[in-house]
Amino acid sequence: MQAQMLAPAAVLVAWSLIMLVWMAATRLPAMGKVTGGLKNAPRGGRGQNLEGVLPDKINWKAHNYAHLMEQPTLFYAVSVILAILAPSPLAILLAWIYVGLRIVHSIWQATVNIVAVRFLLFITSTLALIALAVMALIATLGAPS
Repeated sequence: MQAQMLAPAAVLVAWSLIMLVWMAATRLPAMGKVTGGLKNAPRGGRGQNLEGVLPDKINWKAHNYAHLMEQPTLFYAVSVILAILAPSPLAILLAWIYVGLRIVHSIWQATVNIVAVRFLLFITSTLALIALAVMALIATLGAPS
């Protein structure tokens, strides 16, 4: 059951890499049109410098990629804790719910990006993460020493 608990985390890692490729595939051509490409980019430039330079719809992919580097780090830690100590069927289900909602959130933010819906997806996935965190707390605090 440990591998079943880790599978959602592996899928989210793969999805994050897909978002990275999607971001690059849209941003680089857009940069070429606006700034003349990477050769003409200012020294020391960062992705944030492209805000207001590239169209918002292009930057949405980058925003989502950044989001995938934030809260999901907690998910990865909780997934490992539960995989080691207490990979229950409920924990596995909640992990898949979290990953599914994060993928839908990504697609929504990268394409439509209506904030009210995106927020609902975020909050719902966060509730699944909170439940997983509570399960991890219970498993670690109640684990035999």
